[in-house]
Amino acid sequence: MIARLRGKVIEAYPNRLVVDVHGVGYEVFIPLSTFDRLHAAEGLDVDLRTHLHFSQLGQKLFGFASEEERDVFLLLIDRVSGVGPTMAVSVLSGMDVNQFKKCVVAGDVAGLSRLKGVGKKTAERIVLELKDKVGVTETWQDAAAGQVSAGAADAELALIALGYKQVDARKAVRKVLDADPAAPTEALVRGALRALQG
Repeated sequence: MIARLRGKVIEAYPNRLVVDVHGVGYEVFIPLSTFDRLHAAEGLDVDLRTHLHFSQLGQKLFGFASEEERDVFLLLIDRVSGVGPTMAVSVLSGMDVNQFKKCVVAGDVAGLSRLKGVGKKTAERIVLELKDKVGVTETWQDAAAGQVSAGAADAELALIALGYKQVDARKAVRKVLDADPAAPTEALVRGALRALQG
């Protein structure tokens, strides 16, 4: 699995980049938010978080400027029925991650349904399945209210994206934080995974 790509942009388009990594050109599909954030242009050095997606039509590599964007992408394609990679990229192209979180937390179906390719039924499914089935909004609300640190919230979301329940993810992250209150996000995720699997 290709999880990260670091190299030089040799072709730049709003929806995709070709990144040269030691002489190999990788075609990476990106949301507009990533294109804008990177100010993508030929010759630019980039460091992308990626997801390699397999389907009946083949495989596609999707790239993101941040872990947060990739986490939302994975939540959408893994947790919301009827949402595939193309629609998930469309969601991230239409609004930034924080706006998306606010829409889900507030149950703003109208706001989500204004996104290109997302109708009212899909918007309702996004809110329902992320809010009720996954518990993502609880983590987002707690982070916004300052009840959990940004690093702890990011670790929880990464664990949720891997398929763990929000309640279990929070307990595991707290266990790591009790042992090391200054642990960075990566250490929280690793420690919590060990706790959840052990």
